[in-house]
Amino acid sequence: MSEQIVPDSEHRGLVARLPQLPRDLAQLARFDRPIGWWLLFWPCVFGVWLTGAGWQLPLLGWLLLGAIAMRGAGCVYNDIVDADLDKKVARTAARPVASGRVSKKVAWAWLLSLCLVGLVVLLQLRIEAQIVALASLALVAAYPFMKRITWWPQGWLGMVFNWGLLVGWTQLRFDNWDALAAIYAGCICWVIGYDTIYALQDREDDALVGIKSSALRMGERYHLGIGLFYIATIGLWGLGIWLYRPDWLAVLALLPVALHLLWQVATLDPTDPANPLERFRSNRWAGALMAAACFVVGNA
Repeated sequence: MSEQIVPDSEHRGLVARLPQLPRDLAQLARFDRPIGWWLLFWPCVFGVWLTGAGWQLPLLGWLLLGAIAMRGAGCVYNDIVDADLDKKVARTAARPVASGRVSKKVAWAWLLSLCLVGLVVLLQLRIEAQIVALASLALVAAYPFMKRITWWPQGWLGMVFNWGLLVGWTQLRFDNWDALAAIYAGCICWVIGYDTIYALQDREDDALVGIKSSALRMGERYHLGIGLFYIATIGLWGLGIWLYRPDWLAVLALLPVALHLLWQVATLDPTDPANPLERFRSNRWAGALMAAACFVVGNA
């Protein structure tokens, strides 16, 4: 692997100490890369805290478990589907299925096990939230194929990764759909922005193997493109908050997360191999800031 390639997994912490097969399964589910489940979990928090029902810590605990399990299941499914493509990309060639260390049969069994954990979480929800959660399965199943079809697979990922917003909301309320739709749309723009930053790492390999991405579509105008999507993010989140609670002080709760997204764009430098990954990972803090804004708007 080239010294200029940021490794797909850094194999640190508890995962690095596991025997080979458990380590491979943990890496297959990306347990060594928690940023993914943070990004899946935060929209769940947005939906719960915006309802005005308080902290709801037991519910958030279940949703966190579901985010970890289903993000893992999604990664396993993605690696099964993309094994041949991953072999051709330097950053992903060492993944367990692509490298052959884990067979597809074992990977499918691991996927089923993670889905069973998700089922346990699903059964803790009321029927309306269960129906909403199950409605996401078609989007999840189609996602790995989007990079073969459209230059904007990040948009599809945005629909998938923010579904927890709808689940968290419908667990506690079943109204204000205009506000929720605006916030959901803003979340999709957020994902397009941060996943474009992530995709900057793979532009050369993606172009060679025929994978489409927003990073390739934007070309050298990635600062402008990501910036516009982040502006749309804040604009739509602000619209959603205004529709829910027409108060300028409530909208100002978005100022910290807006400044954080501005910092990401202003300091983004793909010529430094570590820079895009650091900016991408910083979205765990963007999610935390948006969650705090939702709590203030919903409960203050």
